[in-house]
Amino acid sequence: MTQELYLPPTPQILQWLAGGQLANRLVRSLRLLVLIDKLYSGKTDWADKIPRVFTYSQLRDRLFAYRHPKSDRLNAQEIIMECGDGCANAKGERSCICHQTFSEIVFEQNFQQNEAQWLEQIILLTGINKEELQKVLQERPFATVHRSIRDDLKQLIQLGWLHPAGQGKYQYLAREELPLLPTQLEADSSLPKLTSLPSLSHLSEQQTWELLRVLESISFVQPNLSSIIEKLWEQIADSSLSGTLHQQDPQQRIFLHLDYILSPQMQDCVDNYQEQIEQLWYKPPGGVVQFEYWIAATESKVKITVYPVCLHYVRRAKYLSAYGIDPDGNIAWHNYRLDRIAGVGAASRRDRLKVLAWGDPLVPQELKQMWHTGSLPTPEYIAGELKAAWGFNFYFKKELLILRFPVDFAKWYVDNTTRHSTFRAVLHDQLPQLIVKNIPNEQEREQLLKIVSQCPTEDAYYIAWIRIGDINVLMRLREWRPNGEVIAPLSIRYQMKAEAEQEFKNYQALLAD
Repeated sequence: MTQELYLPPTPQILQWLAGGQLANRLVRSLRLLVLIDKLYSGKTDWADKIPRVFTYSQLRDRLFAYRHPKSDRLNAQEIIMECGDGCANAKGERSCICHQTFSEIVFEQNFQQNEAQWLEQIILLTGINKEELQKVLQERPFATVHRSIRDDLKQLIQLGWLHPAGQGKYQYLAREELPLLPTQLEADSSLPKLTSLPSLSHLSEQQTWELLRVLESISFVQPNLSSIIEKLWEQIADSSLSGTLHQQDPQQRIFLHLDYILSPQMQDCVDNYQEQIEQLWYKPPGGVVQFEYWIAATESKVKITVYPVCLHYVRRAKYLSAYGIDPDGNIAWHNYRLDRIAGVGAASRRDRLKVLAWGDPLVPQELKQMWHTGSLPTPEYIAGELKAAWGFNFYFKKELLILRFPVDFAKWYVDNTTRHSTFRAVLHDQLPQLIVKNIPNEQEREQLLKIVSQCPTEDAYYIAWIRIGDINVLMRLREWRPNGEVIAPLSIRYQMKAEAEQEFKNYQALLAD
């Protein structure tokens, strides 16, 4: 058998066993924990009575009292009645575990948790109110049908606590094979360790320097890269001492230029925000962040409360994509520039976000409901929306973009370039059909058909799906002026026209002087 394992029913461990869904799986999480405790703690005689490879019936006979019904046809109420009254033995313990309440298991028996602290933490983690929680405490976790316990064993296989050993059979694990407990995970690191990468000693001299210079160029995007950079420098230093590398740095021939517009002080602040958000992702059960956010248009601050989903580096700045109360006070998606966040708290802590546990009353009810049902937004959803249309603001409305270029300009600056997965060349003859199919507004459709009919057939035409109002797309369209003409959407065509007219006025005034 294995070495002894201590796994107390703390709220954090129960939440871990519940896969972050403790509000919906509280009773089952306790059953899982009790089974793990009996299998691996050494406090029971299971090690002597249950073989290394066992069946459900062997576990059932050790888990329940001898009079506990073995039939799979009985429901939970019938099982309790046939098992007996559950009178306590001389030690004050219920003789069959099916009669023990949640409260008795957690507070009165081997685990003996501090009840007040335990209840407070459970409420914070789950959002369950005190009255509902008291009802749960009086439930009997093991007063259930045998099918539920079998499903619990299958779940222990999924969680890595048992091995399948053939149909209807389960196998103990060796102590070193057991999953890391939350405390062990926290001790190892709250974030994935970049330093755990394979040794870099196999790299050649040239490869070492090239990798080092590239990583130093992009380290601002992911501060954790500093550990790899440090290892590379150590490797270079060690190799130089041993004479395997040249003493002088090789001449750099390849340069990587990435603009980052922040001062060193602001960059430190942004790195702190990033680290705090990443820690929240890798420490179950996660939570919600609250911060004050600068709105450039009004030069004012608003309070934001959101569930953070993922980080991006786009056009010289870092952004957080999050779902929750946006700057307009609505429950919606929004991209937040990290350098425009002002932390909530004392002046000395302005570089820290305020983290709200799921039970905090400040967490919007819609987010709590999504958490309870396991339907919180995911990075995969954002990736799908980014793929559907060109533009970083993936929550904006998408419309069809039609562009016209002179053939010579397109040959050198547009053809064979990748702008977005929906960006592609089309023939002039294909445009009417595309407009009819994708432009629902009749008036706009007629205008576009008229414009296209007057365009030279020999020019180069491109289409894409874009997010209307996305600044990144607009910047690219501006960079193509004066050779790129926006045909659709009409809203952007009119905007480009107005900007061009304003530019002409600016230069006309200069010539007049």
